[in-house]
Amino acid sequence: MFCPKCGSILMPKIKNKKKIIECSCGYKEKDISKIKTLKEVVVPQKDIEVIEEEVEIYPETNEECPKCGNDVAYFWTVQTRAGDESETKFLKCKKCKHTWRDYS
Repeated sequence: MFCPKCGSILMPKIKNKKKIIECSCGYKEKDISKIKTLKEVVVPQKDIEVIEEEVEIYPETNEECPKCGNDVAYFWTVQTRAGDESETKFLKCKKCKHTWRDYS
């Protein structure tokens, strides 16, 4: 419930063994029948399955690995320099997992 004077949240308090709701601006509501309570319902979640293997989620490209010669690699780009310069392309060999950069 909100204060009709200032719009703040009215807080429940006990004064002289009576329940009232009061605002920091001084407004007091003595009719506690206006108080609405909210309950949080916690729904148990299902167990999360943990996958132990590494899964690559990057797109593939036909680039030759300088280490093993495999011609398929994953790639992603990162802005490693100033914003007006091109991004750096990173590649990771699908076979041997060697990672290298392509600046072009």
